[in-house]
Amino acid sequence: MTDNKTETKKKKEIEHKDIKGKKKDLSSPMQKSYDPIQVEAQWYEYWEKQGYFKPNEGRTGKKFVIALPPPNVTGSLHLGHALTGAIQDSLVRWHRMKGDETLYLPALDHAGIATQSVVEKKLLREKNLTRQELGRENFVEEIWKWKKKYGGRINKQLRRLGSSLDWDRATFTMDKKINYAVNEAFIRLHNEGIIYRSTRLVNWSCRLKTVISDIEVEYKDIKGKTYFNIPGYGNKKYRFGVLTEFAYPMKDETLEPIVVATTRIETMLGDTAIAVHSKDERYLKYHEKYAIHPFSKRMIPIICDDILVDPNFGTGAVKVTPGHDPNDYAAGKRHNLEIINILNEDGTINANGGRFENLKRFDARIEVAKQLEERGLLKGETDNSMRIGFCTRSGDIIEPIVKPQWFLNCGEMAKSAMKAVEEGELKIYPENNKQVWFNWLNNIRDWCVSRQLWWGHRIPAYFVVLEAHDRNKTEHWVSAHTEEEAKKIASKKYAIEIEKVVLERDPDVLDTWFSSGLFPFSILGWPNEESLDLLKYYPTSLLETGKDILFFWVARMVMLGLKLTGKLPFSEVYLHSIVRDSHRRKMSKSLGNVVDPLSVITGITLEGLHKTLYTGNLSESEVKLAIKSQKKDFPKGIPQCGCDALRFGLCDYTPHGKDINLNITKIVTCRQFCNKIWNATRFTLMNLGKDFVPVETESNFEELNWHVEGSFLDRCILSKINKAIIICNKSFEKYSLSGVTECCHNFWLHDFCDIYLESVKNIMKIKEDDFENTKIGKENWNKILKQQTISKNILFRCLDFGLKLLHPIMPFVTEELWQRIPKLKKSKPSIMIEDYPEPIPIWDNSKDESLLKTIKQIIHSVRSTRQQYSLTKMKPRIYLSFPKISEILYLLQTDKQTENLILFLGKVSSIEYIEQNNKNKPNGCIVDIISDACIVYVLLQGLIDIPLEIKKLKKKKKQAQRSLKKLMIRTKSINYESKVPLNIQKRNFEIIQGLNKKIKDFDFALKNLNDLLNEKN
Repeated sequence: MTDNKTETKKKKEIEHKDIKGKKKDLSSPMQKSYDPIQVEAQWYEYWEKQGYFKPNEGRTGKKFVIALPPPNVTGSLHLGHALTGAIQDSLVRWHRMKGDETLYLPALDHAGIATQSVVEKKLLREKNLTRQELGRENFVEEIWKWKKKYGGRINKQLRRLGSSLDWDRATFTMDKKINYAVNEAFIRLHNEGIIYRSTRLVNWSCRLKTVISDIEVEYKDIKGKTYFNIPGYGNKKYRFGVLTEFAYPMKDETLEPIVVATTRIETMLGDTAIAVHSKDERYLKYHEKYAIHPFSKRMIPIICDDILVDPNFGTGAVKVTPGHDPNDYAAGKRHNLEIINILNEDGTINANGGRFENLKRFDARIEVAKQLEERGLLKGETDNSMRIGFCTRSGDIIEPIVKPQWFLNCGEMAKSAMKAVEEGELKIYPENNKQVWFNWLNNIRDWCVSRQLWWGHRIPAYFVVLEAHDRNKTEHWVSAHTEEEAKKIASKKYAIEIEKVVLERDPDVLDTWFSSGLFPFSILGWPNEESLDLLKYYPTSLLETGKDILFFWVARMVMLGLKLTGKLPFSEVYLHSIVRDSHRRKMSKSLGNVVDPLSVITGITLEGLHKTLYTGNLSESEVKLAIKSQKKDFPKGIPQCGCDALRFGLCDYTPHGKDINLNITKIVTCRQFCNKIWNATRFTLMNLGKDFVPVETESNFEELNWHVEGSFLDRCILSKINKAIIICNKSFEKYSLSGVTECCHNFWLHDFCDIYLESVKNIMKIKEDDFENTKIGKENWNKILKQQTISKNILFRCLDFGLKLLHPIMPFVTEELWQRIPKLKKSKPSIMIEDYPEPIPIWDNSKDESLLKTIKQIIHSVRSTRQQYSLTKMKPRIYLSFPKISEILYLLQTDKQTENLILFLGKVSSIEYIEQNNKNKPNGCIVDIISDACIVYVLLQGLIDIPLEIKKLKKKKKQAQRSLKKLMIRTKSINYESKVPLNIQKRNFEIIQGLNKKIKDFDFALKNLNDLLNEKN
């Protein structure tokens, strides 16, 4: 039995290998319903093997080059990455179909701190080893193993998402060519003096023992006393959000002790001054006096600093700790104060803390307070609102510490970046982000580019070991690609023999954002100025990414691009919204609310979702919270949706500037849309027949008279196609993908399926045998045959254009269906290299579209009335009232096809036409005024029990009024806006609007029914 299973498995593998990269066999009939997994199979491999992802020379002479923002090799992609991929690939496919030479560059980011943190946790969990125990070389080897595993997984996800990347140009940011580029950039900037070494206050993670960037700090606002678990402290919770007052004894004993207030009492161990406001009368006598530190006994000067001190906050006297607070650090620089660091790198108190040495910082907080109380110096506590910075990688609380680091002077580069936007050389969309750009660059600080990690680009700087050389001074360091080069530079610089030069390479690595800042040109071969890719494809066309990294990444790419290449790295920046969960929380591995795109594409059970939480680095408590959230959000798991539905749903979520609160239900409806397209194509192909050959045209449809000879509905659908072509192209140009999705959705569902397909059904059913073998019968058949020929060609064009319009966003289902429809002689092998539709002006027909709008309103009015009065099985008679001279009246009286559309879609038995000035209005009817030119009368007399319907409606109205009153009371309650989540507030607002509309509809219906009752009586 086992042997048979093995043989079957091998056979399937061989079959899969044989078909991989080949064009899919579509000789079998279409399935009755859409199956996304079956549809999406094979096409990607076929496209890739055919070389369609390559930047082949286009017909327009234009280029479109875009690079995928490199995903972090820390696991797998989530729906935020899927949004990026959906937007970018849609733009890429559109440009490719427009005839531009198109290049979509893939990359993967080494993500220094994130990757090291993940692998460290994995090692500790699985092998109970720290990186220090493993050693640098072995630890880095472990990370390369991680990269190999998860880098391949990410590439697989990108393929499943349909991203048409040129994989032969795939780059990893630790590749040799990128490493060389990073080193070259550092060396150039260091030699120019823009990169320098200095001792400054930095964000320090005691858990990771490294400086971290601002983007890796998550701030939490607390309103008062709050307890937190701190990593590395066991289960013990520590208190925050408390303002503690304590007194400093004065050297001059005639003065009362001076009382200060602080939220971090342990930092008093590093106090080097007490600041007061120069005009605060309470402290005038303290000016230029000294306090005595209660533990170290050092003298603490009383200084005046009107920038630092707010006399109305706390006691009006502020302790100054330049070594552990940004504001105090600035004050220390102003007053030339001593800077004392009281912490070791792991967050324990160092020797400067005296008797508190070796205590963990938050244990020291408790002990310091205790000993101050014993001395009678602790004066009280009050709750205090404050903001606390947490390391997103470790969950640790950030500690400001003074450290010698490498910094990049951004001043002049920032001015160049601002100038590029001011002068319109660099365009940012949506434009409201320009203010964020200017605010950040106007207030830019020098960038700390060094990190105390083992994973990343090691800084190519060497300390020249000579007597009296200070490691913290830039001039005592040289930078070079190799130690041999560095020795030659040092030998020449210090006039010593090269054999006597002793160097020590900096063990630190560069901030990942530094290598990312070089990304648009380093991946194309910079600094090799002769690189063909660099010469041909740099600068790139567009940078598309999330708006949350505008300054962390985008601004730095612009600054470094201008500085190192003299060119902007791209001419346009499009910033998409942030994907959040249905509770408005940002997708985060630590929250466990990250959803793998493949889980949406292939579907996953609730239990399967739970299992994914154990593959990451969540703690048991975090896993429990995440499981609880998953049960609430996905009680039945996630149904199979397919890639096309996911892409369409994500792109549909992208109106400029709004964050995306993802609801899987929406993606499910997009799958239903795919099914609708599938069924519409299948039905159309059945009507076209096997022998159908579409009419060819080479002159933009000028010689075809469909827009003249066709029926009213033929003319309307041609006008709708033309309008859709215009809207889709304009929307792509403006990066409004939601404009494309809305347009395609409306065309396929409301114009093509609901109206045109329904209108041609009866015509397509007619056969020559249906006519008598007479001269008149033959003439009628010839007319029908001509109409069928026109309608069939229009049906074909609807499919051909409709699928092409949709292809950039829904690549798989459109390819599958397009391959099944008839082909023109000039058709290409794949829809993805077909020409994107261009407008056909002769098809524009606003006049007929306006008439069609009225017809749709009539159908909607009748349907609403039937639904309102539960006429599910009965077909009422209707009367349509128009002015005596009316285009729509003439149309309906002369065009049976259009009249039949109302009969069929409105589900009515018959239509009569009456003049609008006719005083003899039909009795027993409900009236709906569509416009000044159209009134609809629906005959209800004899179809419903009027008193009973009035009773039912009154009951429904009361229920709606009760629900509305209850909800209004809830929304007007105290703290509603501050306590109720925004997504619930939004939902309540929508329910209120719906209830108000319902009540109005009930009132309107009751009035009509009462009029009918009075008429009857």
